[in-house]
Amino acid sequence: MPEPVQLSLFPERASLVRIRPERNEWRFYRLEILPDLFGYTLLARHWGRIGTKGRYRLDPHPNCGAALNALAALARRKRRRGYHDQAGR
Repeated sequence: MPEPVQLSLFPERASLVRIRPERNEWRFYRLEILPDLFGYTLLARHWGRIGTKGRYRLDPHPNCGAALNALAALARRKRRRGYHDQAGR
C-alpha cells in the first residue's frame, strides 16, 4: 500500500504577474521556500520585467514557519499593489 502524502496547508511558492499594456508594464514576481545547508530556511525572491533575467535575492530565516510567514506577507503586499497569481503555475 502506498504511503499517504501530506499536503502543505501553506503554499511554499507563489508566482505573480502584473501586466498593464497601457503603461508598458510587464512584471513578474516569484517566491519560493528553499532549505539551506546550514540549518536555515531561505526565501528566494525573483522579480523583474517579463522576458528579462530579472533580479534574485535570498533571505535567510531561522525556520520554515518564519519563511512561510514572510512569503505570505510579501505575496499579500504584492497582490495589494496589483499583482495577481499567474495562471498555470
